[in-house]
Amino acid sequence: MSSAFGVNDLLPEDGVAGTLVGRAWIPDADNAGPSVVLLRSEGVFDVSAVAPTMAGLLNGDSPLEVLARAPLNRRIGSLEEVLENSLRETDRDSARPWLLAPGDLQAIKACGVTFVASLVERVVEEQSGGDLSRAADVRRTLEQRLGVNLREIQPGSEESARLKGLLQEKGLWSQYLEVGLGPDAEVFTKAQPMSAVGSGAQIGIHPDSSWNNPEPEVVIAVNAGGRPVGACLGNDVNLRDFEGRSALLLGRAKDNNGSCAIGPFVRLFDDTFDLDDVRRAELDLEVAGEDGFVLRGNSSMAEISRDVEDLIGQTIGASHQYPDGLLLFLGTLFAPTQDRDEPGNGFTHRVGDRVSIRAGGLGRLVNYVDRSDCIPPWEFGTLALMSNLARRGLLSR
Repeated sequence: MSSAFGVNDLLPEDGVAGTLVGRAWIPDADNAGPSVVLLRSEGVFDVSAVAPTMAGLLNGDSPLEVLARAPLNRRIGSLEEVLENSLRETDRDSARPWLLAPGDLQAIKACGVTFVASLVERVVEEQSGGDLSRAADVRRTLEQRLGVNLREIQPGSEESARLKGLLQEKGLWSQYLEVGLGPDAEVFTKAQPMSAVGSGAQIGIHPDSSWNNPEPEVVIAVNAGGRPVGACLGNDVNLRDFEGRSALLLGRAKDNNGSCAIGPFVRLFDDTFDLDDVRRAELDLEVAGEDGFVLRGNSSMAEISRDVEDLIGQTIGASHQYPDGLLLFLGTLFAPTQDRDEPGNGFTHRVGDRVSIRAGGLGRLVNYVDRSDCIPPWEFGTLALMSNLARRGLLSR
C-alpha cells in the first residue's frame, strides 16, 4: 500500500509557525548517525552542534533560546525531501535523511485508563479473559449492570469511593476501575529509551496475539524537573488478549519490538502552542487495511478524567526521578469495537494496516503494521548512540 499522505499532511495546521524539533538519521558517508533537527520553512537543519541529544536539549534551562541561537549552517534537505523520505520505511531512500522518533535518552512512560470509554473496555478485556469472542456479551452485561454514568465521576472523589463500594457489592469492581476512579493513576513503563519508532516506520504486533489495536495518544515531553516542555503524538500499540488474560502480562502486552511509535516531531511550548492547546486537542485515527477495511475513530483530550498536570505530577516527583527527562503518554479515549470480520468479534489488526493519527496542532503520525518478529530488530541503543556521538565529536557538548 502506497502512502496516501503528502508532506503537508504531516505538519500541524499552522505549518512550521511553531517550534518543531525532532531527530533525523543523516546517512553521511563518514559521520552517519542520528541528529537533533529543527524544522523551518527554509528546510530541515541539523542542530546537533548545540544539541547533541534531544534529552539534553529539553532538559536545558531554555530549549527555545538554544534553538534561537543555533547556527543554521547544516541544512539536510527541504521539508518536502525529508518528510517524504520519512513517510514509509520500506520505500525509503537510505541515501537521504529521514525522521526518527523524537526522543532518545528519555524514559518512555504511559498513563492508562484515563478516559471512561477505555476504562470500560479494559474491564471488558479482564472479564472476558482476553477472549475476543466473549467481548461483545461481556460489554452488554457491564453496560446493563453498572447503572451509572462513569463520565460524571471524578477520580479520587468521595463519590468515586461510594461507587467503589457499590460495585464491590455487585461483584463488578476490578483493578481497572481502581486506577480509573481511585486516587492513584495507572503509570507504567511503555518502552525502553531509544526503542520507539518514528513516523513512517513499521510497528510490531506480537505473533501470538489475535486481539490488538492502536491507541492514539498525546505524548508530553517532560524535563528532569517535572516541567512539561512540549508535545507530540504517539501510538501505544496494545495487545488486548495478553492484558485481558492477566494484568501481570502488561509488560508483554505493551513492550514489544516496534510497539511504541512517537512523532513525527516534538512541538515545543511557546507563544503559539501550550499546555492548554493539549487540553483541547482532538485526535483523529484512521486504520486502512490492504483488505479494504477502514476504521476511523476520535480521541478528545477534553474528555480525559485526570488533568495533564496531575498525570505528570503522579509520574515524576519526590518518589520518582528521571534525570534524562521522560516522554509521557496521556492515555486514549479510543477503544475500537467495530467488527472487522465475524459479527461480534470487533477489531484487530492485520499485517499491512496503515495507521494514521492526526491532531491539528501536532501534525500526523503514520505507521504500518507487521509482526514484531518480522520488522527490523531494534539494534541502535544507548551504547550505540554514545559511541556514535563520540565518533562525531559531539559528546563534549
